[in-house]
Amino acid sequence: MMNNWLNAKIVATLPIFIAVNIVAIIVWQLDISQQTMPLILGIIAGGLTDLDNRLTGRLKNVFYTLIAFSISSVATQLMIGKGISFSLLMMLITFIFTMIGALGQRYSTIAFGTLIVALYTTLAYIPSTAWYVNPILILCGTIIYSLCSLTIHIIFPNRPVQESVAVSFLALAEYLEKKSHFFDPDDIADLENKHISLAIKNGNLIDAFNNTRTILFNRISGQHRHARTAKMIKYYFVAQEIHERINSSHLDHLQLLEQLKNTDLVFRILRLLEIEAQSCRNIAYSLQNNQKYCYNQRLDQAITGLTQSLELYLNANIIDQKQQLTIKTLVENLQFVAWQLKHIDQTQTDQEDEYKTALIHTDQITGVKNMFLTIYSHFTFESQLFRHAVRLSIVVFTCCMIVELLDLSLGYWILLTAILVCQPNYSSTKVRLKQRVVGTILGVIVASLIPYIQPTLELQLGLIVATSSLFFFFRVNNYSFSTFFITLQVIISFNIMGFDVSNATFSRLLDTLIGTSIAWFAVSYLWPDWKYLTIKKVIHQTMKANAKYFVYIIGQLQFGKGDPLKYRIARRKAHETATALSTTISNMNNEPQKYQHYLQDSFELLKLNYSLLSYISALGAYRKNMQEIKQNITFLAGFYPVSKKLINILENIDQLEPTIFNDQILKVEYALKKLNNENNNLNNDTKLSIPLQQINLICQILPALYNSYHRIEHKTNN
Repeated sequence: MMNNWLNAKIVATLPIFIAVNIVAIIVWQLDISQQTMPLILGIIAGGLTDLDNRLTGRLKNVFYTLIAFSISSVATQLMIGKGISFSLLMMLITFIFTMIGALGQRYSTIAFGTLIVALYTTLAYIPSTAWYVNPILILCGTIIYSLCSLTIHIIFPNRPVQESVAVSFLALAEYLEKKSHFFDPDDIADLENKHISLAIKNGNLIDAFNNTRTILFNRISGQHRHARTAKMIKYYFVAQEIHERINSSHLDHLQLLEQLKNTDLVFRILRLLEIEAQSCRNIAYSLQNNQKYCYNQRLDQAITGLTQSLELYLNANIIDQKQQLTIKTLVENLQFVAWQLKHIDQTQTDQEDEYKTALIHTDQITGVKNMFLTIYSHFTFESQLFRHAVRLSIVVFTCCMIVELLDLSLGYWILLTAILVCQPNYSSTKVRLKQRVVGTILGVIVASLIPYIQPTLELQLGLIVATSSLFFFFRVNNYSFSTFFITLQVIISFNIMGFDVSNATFSRLLDTLIGTSIAWFAVSYLWPDWKYLTIKKVIHQTMKANAKYFVYIIGQLQFGKGDPLKYRIARRKAHETATALSTTISNMNNEPQKYQHYLQDSFELLKLNYSLLSYISALGAYRKNMQEIKQNITFLAGFYPVSKKLINILENIDQLEPTIFNDQILKVEYALKKLNNENNNLNNDTKLSIPLQQINLICQILPALYNSYHRIEHKTNN
């Protein structure tokens, strides 16, 4: 059993800790203090480009990384000191490597690391040193890190996968807990804000799912099935199934709370959701600590209590069958979640479908032509990536010219700071700027004490090991801490190499302030996001994705089966576009003065879209039961045409004129009324009522969605 302290963050930090220790020992034994910085910077660059993959995938990444680093470092080393030629080279490198990010995470990470290596080469530059020394030392540092990383991967091959799945279950727990707030009968006045909060949690969960999907894809692509990986795939699919059930909605929460507020049923629903959330956390903790998951027996008790409470409520109250169906469906979904949590570790004999699904769950761009076309498609200022690449290139050119014209000996920290602070959007840059300045100031204050301590070489090398390791430990979760430790590491490295620490300390602070100022100016005034924030385009993509998800559900309902892989992709795309909509509106909310005219309408549309997606998800969760109603030809003859009309309206909701939209909705409402009457004549057959109820809910929400979109369109055009 793995010790609890040896969690994924510690394991991820081990390669950098071991690699820097090796370099520290080499520097100490061979007395090569002058070579400390390029070796350490090579290790850091290797760490920044380290991607989780199977062993063969990691070896390929290392090979491509070393080639890219070699070209970048040598080209930079040969051009340093050549004035505008060097500035133009750095600008070109920045633009090319930023645009390569369009090809996906792997290419983006290696490209960013390659750009950082070019900057590190300038930082380690000493005119008296031969041109080939720094590139070789940087590559040696990267090789040392890569060997350590491969060794750790062999020892702990499953930790990144388990951690990723654990993060997904933690995000699922947060989502379940937020969903439970809808069933608090003492807090029913703020449902709109609850919808928005739930949409944000849904976005976080989809991001976690996507990260897990990518990691699983890298692990199973091109290799035989591994039992541990198969188990993680099953966990991932269970989490997705739970999400679809909990995300589905069959009801108006306000109406339900009013109906159940004086019963214990609503409290039992709330409590069950909380226990299920805690069970998801328990699964996550078991994965993080490499322990066996222990099912929470309280979940069985809660299910039994809820079932009994439901029976008592239905026997004691006279309510129509539609309301009974709504409550029963909600309880059945909660029972399904509990069953999944209870049986998650049971052996599954047929996982062929899961493997095939995982294989297409990541979008890979292959072939030189396709790669070129993908990058070329972003050559427009409508693309955030292109704007960021152009903006960053100008920032790099400006910083290089400042350093060259003012002949600043340590001035390339301006360039590094500006690149790390300048993010694709204003909000992220503002946050990063504050964190960078705070971390640097604290680091400079502590580093200024170094001359008074008069540390030995051994102590300084030990501090470099500690600060480098802590830099990596905090770089994802706390950028201020990360900046603090890297500032200490850099100044200690300068001290080891014989530079004046007082001068280096002042330069570091001044360069940080100049670099952050340039980055802030660039993001604020060079093609700022608010000029290109096309919420209409995001809404259009969201509605198209919702319609496609709806199409695949109806296809499976109509034909009894369909391609489960395409269904999963359609479901994922619908949730991803919903997340993109949430992110866009969140970014707008960070600058309310620019978007105040339609910000409230945007939040309203976000809530409506989330409700629509939950109605579609509920229909999706029911698709496996469709065989039970295949015999009712009369019902199906009306159900499918109505559904297809709703899909058509949804696909074109942003283009339909008001008169056409109203006419189509009236036709759908008339057809639904006819279907409802037919179902009533069949004594409200529950097998038919659930799909019928869902398309009724979808139809009811479309007018509000249409009006909300067109209010936003009118205000943005004006």
